[in-house]
Amino acid sequence: MPERLLIRDGRLIDPANKIDRISNLLIENGRVAAIDAHIDRNADEVIDASGQIVCPGLVDLRARLREPGLEHKASIASEALAAVRGGITTLACPPDTNPVIDTPAVVDLLMQRAQSSGKINLLAIGALTQQLEGEQLAEMGALQAAGCTTVSNACQPIRNALIARRAMEYAATFDLTVFISPLDADLAAGGCAHEGVVSTRLGLPAIPAAAETVALARDLALCADSGARVHVCGLSSAAAATMIARARQDGLPVSADVSVHQLFLSEHDVADFNPQCHVLPPFRSTGDRDALRRALIDGTIAVICSDHQPHEADAKNAPFPATEAGISALETLLPLTLAFSRESKQPLSDTLACVTCNPAQVLGIERGTLSIGAIADVCIFDPRAHWTLTAERMLSQGKNTPFLGQEMCAEVSHTLLAGQCVYHKPGQTHA
Repeated sequence: MPERLLIRDGRLIDPANKIDRISNLLIENGRVAAIDAHIDRNADEVIDASGQIVCPGLVDLRARLREPGLEHKASIASEALAAVRGGITTLACPPDTNPVIDTPAVVDLLMQRAQSSGKINLLAIGALTQQLEGEQLAEMGALQAAGCTTVSNACQPIRNALIARRAMEYAATFDLTVFISPLDADLAAGGCAHEGVVSTRLGLPAIPAAAETVALARDLALCADSGARVHVCGLSSAAAATMIARARQDGLPVSADVSVHQLFLSEHDVADFNPQCHVLPPFRSTGDRDALRRALIDGTIAVICSDHQPHEADAKNAPFPATEAGISALETLLPLTLAFSRESKQPLSDTLACVTCNPAQVLGIERGTLSIGAIADVCIFDPRAHWTLTAERMLSQGKNTPFLGQEMCAEVSHTLLAGQCVYHKPGQTHA
């Protein structure tokens, strides 16, 4: 790592500090040292960012890396490469690994493997209950001591409301943010598509929007009762977004995110039984999709995440209900986020906040910013570049995405982790 690195003449956007201007960025010993258009200090290395955007490295709140336990789908090493290729420098890994992240030993294992890759800042989300079974509380104090700042039961609903309440109360005593994925297990049982005109016509087992809102209503009530700080993962319905807005107006410590693909796809994309569109929660109506977009613009939803779930080819090679849910999404997070900004006419700085400083704030970490003295995680990308997403181009071990063959706009040229270049576009110099 160079002692002093200068990124020159880029459009520097730092949403956390309301910066959006052509400037130079000086990095010294892995931290941001200065931002000034007239920096003339000598540098060991220089990156010419003319015509490009320089922003904090992206922070992704939810990415399954499949390790440990499902290495036939992906590994930390393979997905770290995909992440930095997409400008992502920090990933949060949900606890539904095998073994489950419910002990400090598993947290340490993940950290060691991430450090071995040398590419990514990996955060483990601790389990809310032991083995995610919803019966016994996990040792949250030990998980926090091991480095967890958040806890979750992943996509495994806690059916017992008393246990859910006690879990929130226990998390609150350690000032841990509770991640919830609202889903009523009974209403959703056996479903694979949104309950609507498309699932009815195709004869697919359906999941009503009420499966999300019923579970969310309970958890918001428990949030108010327990005083826990709650982050709601993967909103999919207009009704749920309205509930979050009301909870925030009432002063509850609640935040929410949306998976980036939910901003573009709807139940109609399932109409040809495309297994790449099998996700959980399912793609809902176009009205729901548009409501999620509005919720991002008005700040009800603060975070866009990848909800990355890589699969081997066979996992999607079956009749739609029998396929596994999920999209490989690390490499499309940035271009789709920028596409949303263009289509919605939301200021670019506001949109980039949804993948930088806002998720970092939810995680309680000092990342996602280019403040003086901050760790220099940096993404440099060309907003004018166009490229086509193909399986051959993807670095993720999982090629399962409905966006294959589509043209993407914006391409990362450099990704820096703590001042060290961990990715640069082939053919592009990095020094």
